[in-house]
Amino acid sequence: MADRVRVRGVTIHRPLIYGNTATVLTPAEKESAPDGHTHRWTVAVRSAASAPNSDVVGGADDLDYFVKRVTFKLHETYANPSRNVDRPPFEVSETGWGEFEIQIRINFVAESGEKAITLYHHLKLHPWSVTFPPPGTTFPAEPEIPSPETAAKLGPVHSWQYDEIVFTDPFQSFLSLLTAHPPTPLAKTSKKPVPFHTSNPASLEETKKGGVPEFTSAMEKEEAERLEEARGKIIKEQEKWRGILIEREKELERFQKLLASKE
Repeated sequence: MADRVRVRGVTIHRPLIYGNTATVLTPAEKESAPDGHTHRWTVAVRSAASAPNSDVVGGADDLDYFVKRVTFKLHETYANPSRNVDRPPFEVSETGWGEFEIQIRINFVAESGEKAITLYHHLKLHPWSVTFPPPGTTFPAEPEIPSPETAAKLGPVHSWQYDEIVFTDPFQSFLSLLTAHPPTPLAKTSKKPVPFHTSNPASLEETKKGGVPEFTSAMEKEEAERLEEARGKIIKEQEKWRGILIEREKELERFQKLLASKE
């Protein structure tokens, strides 16, 4: 039973990515696809590092040593919208015409003793663009959707998010399992384009290079720095409103004392 004892004070993580790749259907593919469908897409959960010379994003390592099942909840208009995948590759491929949110539920192996986690991904079919609010408005303008011919020339659309699954105080048996399967390190740099993310609009230019994007340790560092900067802004804003609240409480106390003195 010693292996069912939690190792206190230990934290171990596994990097992964989740997201989708989409391509415009060819005329031949459209003939066999449901009426109105315009794209073929694959949504997946993969290890973060990419294999050398791979034509997919991530996936250098299998995840089944710690992931038991991944459930993808698609739009209700799909037949059997809740898709369970119990072995690598943890992915679902379909055709469709519209973008929607996909719920991704990850169940871990029994040895972990960990609860399932849920992620959310917005299925991306159309090429990335960054829009800004028109003058005098608050919300960004709707991005222009290119024609199928133009989109096909631009190549596959990639939408991927990097994340780290953190296990705190793991069971000894699970810790041994994880340490026996160290993840492939992210490449330090890459000639491939950087995956675009809305939190980093500057990466939009990378999508114009074409090719399969790749996550790198440099990108991971930049993302950590952006998160730290955002965290600093939140703390500063909290301190600002905390000061305002304290002043309001003092002002209320003064009014209460003034009212009490007149009774």
